[in-house]
Amino acid sequence: MTTKTETAASTARRWGSQLTQLAAVVAIVLVGKGAVAEPFYVPSGSMEPTLLIGDALLASKYPYGYSAASLPIHVSVPESGRVFGSTPHRGDVVVFRWSGDRSQVWVKHVVGLPGDRVQLDNGRVFINGVAAKVTPDGVGRAEDDNGSYETAARYIETLPGGVAHPIFKLYDNGRLDNTAEVTVPPGHLFVMGDNRDNSADSRVPVSEGGVGLLPIDDLVGRVDAIVGSWNPVVRRQPVTDWFSGFRVARFFTAVH
Repeated sequence: MTTKTETAASTARRWGSQLTQLAAVVAIVLVGKGAVAEPFYVPSGSMEPTLLIGDALLASKYPYGYSAASLPIHVSVPESGRVFGSTPHRGDVVVFRWSGDRSQVWVKHVVGLPGDRVQLDNGRVFINGVAAKVTPDGVGRAEDDNGSYETAARYIETLPGGVAHPIFKLYDNGRLDNTAEVTVPPGHLFVMGDNRDNSADSRVPVSEGGVGLLPIDDLVGRVDAIVGSWNPVVRRQPVTDWFSGFRVARFFTAVH
């Protein structure tokens, strides 16, 4: 005859087994997000036209090694450098923790590597005295955080080394089109948004809301793909119209 004590013990073992399995699943997910790849969401238009507001990105963790910034959740731990670290390539799209608030993760293009001399002159990027090639590519629509659009000149920029990507220019003479030449110090990067007149990047110091020269230790990972995309502007429409916000053509596309 089964006693109440035996029944309670059996129930406890069953619950214990299920909790152990759940803990294992959670641990596997956290390890995967911390060591392999992690999804991110694009909330602003600073990387248009390469990335759009509402894009869901997949960032690989392993290409640059690991640091405290690689953790899937923000925790305050002492800086310890990178393990298995490597320097990004010029033209990589990277996600990183912003020095002004490390709970925030930003995304930009790598333009300058350690030791590079970087300057902007009339909107043109110069690296070690060599100008990036800029080719007109028609016009596009730059979206702001409020869902409004503005016509932007579109160009294909080819960085020294051959990596090409599209950029937007909203103005002929933007406030960040001319900068002093800076030499990127060891362990840092010069990063820029592709929406050149709407990006607080390495041209803007952290104290003024920009990135400044990005410490490599703050890198989270390299953006390799857009796994999904949904235009949040459709939230203003009836729920029945929300499916129209899916940008199916952007699903599972590579990022360069």
